[in-house]
Amino acid sequence: MNIIIALIIFSFIIIFHELGHFLLAKKNGICVEEFCLGLGPTLIGKQFGETFYSLKLFPFGGACMMRGEDMYSDDDRAFNNKSVPARISVVFAGPFFNFILAFLLSVILIGIIGTDIPVISGVDSDSPAYEAGVRAGDEIIKIDGSRVHNFREISYYLYLEKPNQPFEIEYKRDGKTMTSTVTPKYDKETSRYRIGIKSSGYVKLNPLKTVQYSVYEVRCQIKITLLSLKELVTGKLGVNEVSGPVGIVSMIGDTYTEARSYGFLMVFVSMLNLTILLSANLGVMNLLPIPALDGGRLVFLIIEGIRGKAMDVEIEGNIHYAGLILLLGLMVLVMIKDIRTLLISFLQ
Repeated sequence: MNIIIALIIFSFIIIFHELGHFLLAKKNGICVEEFCLGLGPTLIGKQFGETFYSLKLFPFGGACMMRGEDMYSDDDRAFNNKSVPARISVVFAGPFFNFILAFLLSVILIGIIGTDIPVISGVDSDSPAYEAGVRAGDEIIKIDGSRVHNFREISYYLYLEKPNQPFEIEYKRDGKTMTSTVTPKYDKETSRYRIGIKSSGYVKLNPLKTVQYSVYEVRCQIKITLLSLKELVTGKLGVNEVSGPVGIVSMIGDTYTEARSYGFLMVFVSMLNLTILLSANLGVMNLLPIPALDGGRLVFLIIEGIRGKAMDVEIEGNIHYAGLILLLGLMVLVMIKDIRTLLISFLQ
């Protein structure tokens, strides 16, 4: 059951991503030769008009294959014969649709459970926050000049950005804006640095606020992904903390198992939350300037726009192919790590 739920979530996110490419390709008069879910050999497929719709053997990934995308074509409807702005819009549409999906699902999620506004319900008397003058009822506005809309952002910031360093916190009390400097303290019980504040929990919002905080939710997920990538590049996060498809399936399974005992609504909300996280994450990752990813293709298009001349289609295709091989190799290594972690956990 865990694997089936994970596949449904993955498939939903990927189809929405590829739908972005598909719709913008059609809008710009580009011939889409195949629209598929998965990778590898075709299991089933059917031709509708000019497009072949298919399901592949391996349920990870998907593609919107356009004429003239990776090889030269003299067809007027080929991808390579369209203007640079048209091609940029098609490539960017995939990640953008992931952000749209995350937003739409956030509207549903926040409409059901509300959101964790950054209002403090309590402060530990011996905590760094209390020593800095922060009190219950204060509303956190900014951390180190960065706007805060959700209580979770404070925790993520502490974990990823300033786990053991002083930072400036700006908050409102009785309509007045106040600023303090807080230095996190290591907590042996949780094995984390903390400042000793408690959340007021989730608050239901009116429809307009629900839409507004759905935008904040997507912003929060994008910010977390970017912070995590920064920590990974700088070495503050290790490769062992990166999860591939196997690790994500395991995470989804653990979340489902834990939520199931609380009933259907908790399962639905938990899976919705994970889908938002994964969709926003996929959008950001696809915009990275790496060959084979949408971000890599955007780099080539921007260079073409500046130079006024396209790179040889075959050379660019080979670069993207090499990038794809490297990405698949990295995925295999991460998958091996995930399997090893699961086996160790199972044996213990």
